[in-house]
Amino acid sequence: METQLRQAKEKTGEIPSNLKEQIVLEHTPLIRYIVNRIAVRLPSHIDLDDLHNTGVIGLMDAIEKYDPEKNCKFKTYAEFRIKGAILDQLRSLDWVPRSVRQKSRRLERAYGEVEQRLGRSASEEEVADSLGLQIDKFHELLNQVRGISLVNLEEIRGSGQDGDRTGSFADIVEDVNSENPFSAFKLHEMKQVIADTIGTLPEKERLVISLYYYEDLNMKEIGNILGITESRVCQIHTKSVLRLRSKLKSVLDR
Repeated sequence: METQLRQAKEKTGEIPSNLKEQIVLEHTPLIRYIVNRIAVRLPSHIDLDDLHNTGVIGLMDAIEKYDPEKNCKFKTYAEFRIKGAILDQLRSLDWVPRSVRQKSRRLERAYGEVEQRLGRSASEEEVADSLGLQIDKFHELLNQVRGISLVNLEEIRGSGQDGDRTGSFADIVEDVNSENPFSAFKLHEMKQVIADTIGTLPEKERLVISLYYYEDLNMKEIGNILGITESRVCQIHTKSVLRLRSKLKSVLDR
C-alpha cells in the first residue's frame, strides 16, 4: 500500500479516492490501538468513538501531507499524525480540570526539588514528606493526576525569549535527512536526558516503563507480571512520567 501511495505522489501528487479508502481500512487497527492506549489514562466520560473519528482525520491528513522524498515510512508518519490529532482534540475538550493540572505541576515541582536536593531518585515517602502528605494521601494524589501523564513532546520542547514555542519536534521526526546541527544536538540531548532519567529510576519504575512502552503491554498485563494491582501500576507509571517531565522541562527551557 505504501508503494502505491509513493507512486501516486511522485507521478501526479493526487491520491485516488479508492486508494485513500484502502489506506484508511488498512490502518484502522492502528487507530484503534492508539486510541485504546491513550484511553487507559482518560476519564470514563470521554467518547472513544469520537477519538477514533479524530484519528481517522489525522490519518487522512497524513495521506495528504506525506512526502515520499523524505526517508520515513508512511506508517511511522501516520502514527505521529494520528496521535497528534487525538491529543489536539483532547486539549480542545479541556477534559482535565484546572485543579488537576495544578496538582500535577505541584507534583512535578516536588519531584524536581527533592531529587535536585538529594542528587538521586526520590522515594514516594521523601516526596510525600516534602508535600506534607501521608503516604496514602500521596497515592490518592497520584491517582487524581494520572491522566496528565499523557506526554506530548510538542508541549515541552521549550520556549523562546518572547514566550512562544520554538522549533517543532514533528519537523525533526519527519525529516530524518535534516542537516540542521542545532536540531540534531537538541534531539541528541533530549534522548540522552530521557535515557539518563530512565536509568536513575527505581527498578520497578524502570520495569513498568519498559513493559508499557517497549513491550506494548497494558496496565493490567503489567500488574499480572509484577503481582500488583492495575491501580498500583498506574501510580508507578505516573510517578515515572512526572520525573521525566520535570527533567525534560529543566533541560529544554534553559
